[in-house]
Amino acid sequence: MKIKKILNNNVAISHNERNQEIIVMGRGLAFQKKEGSSIDPAKIEKTFILESKGISNKIAELLQDIPEVYLDLAYRVIALANEKLPYKLDDYLYVALIDHLSFAVERYERGVDLKNALFWEVRKYYKQEFQISQEALDIINQTLDIDLPEDEAASIALHFVNSQISGENMAETIQVTEMVNDILNIVKYYYQMDLDESSINYERFLTHLRFFAMRFVRKEKTESNYDEFLYDQIKIKYNKAFRCAERIAAYIENDYDWTISHDELLYLTLHIYRLTSRD
Repeated sequence: MKIKKILNNNVAISHNERNQEIIVMGRGLAFQKKEGSSIDPAKIEKTFILESKGISNKIAELLQDIPEVYLDLAYRVIALANEKLPYKLDDYLYVALIDHLSFAVERYERGVDLKNALFWEVRKYYKQEFQISQEALDIINQTLDIDLPEDEAASIALHFVNSQISGENMAETIQVTEMVNDILNIVKYYYQMDLDESSINYERFLTHLRFFAMRFVRKEKTESNYDEFLYDQIKIKYNKAFRCAERIAAYIENDYDWTISHDELLYLTLHIYRLTSRD
């Protein structure tokens, strides 16, 4: 294994036997080495396989100013998430987490306490990601001997969700979360009822809303299989749920300039009916 690029004395970029670009870490493995030099396998403590092009260069830029302990922490946090989450995390998460953790610790050391405005929404709507992030926060605090607040768990959870959605754009993740929250509030206030957040129908609706919002932020177009007879039947049979879905459609069009399809209106209607039915 040869060095492609030296990031610092302990971190370098190389390729494995499958010609995948990797980052290798180990005390002194790149000390007094040059590009093209062989790496002593005995000195390699951790290996990061990077599938996305250009990510190693961004990590290299970060490590010029940020201690490599943050790369190690990002690796441990992502490994924890990969064990428990049902979806693949984007390589860019390494970059996002290294940068986020460094900035979070810097704020902590300066006594700057920034609250996460989406804390309650993240805890409610991304429960699995939030629970994993709480474990990650414990690892970070113990490793660095600090006491970052629980708001940071919500921020880390958003990075997990963002990695699933779009890789680099945290603004899209926030937009998805806000859209989901607004739609649930429309249902709650329209029916004047609290939603049973422990029910399977709530989980199904939440999952549907997440991917509905993801399609919007990704500007994805879906094929319409509009069935006029079915549309009319559902409109009559589940009239209250349908009118609630129309309220949601009006909100989406007014706030996001997005006209949802008849198919989507039917899906929303059926989910709302199941969610609010007390039969």
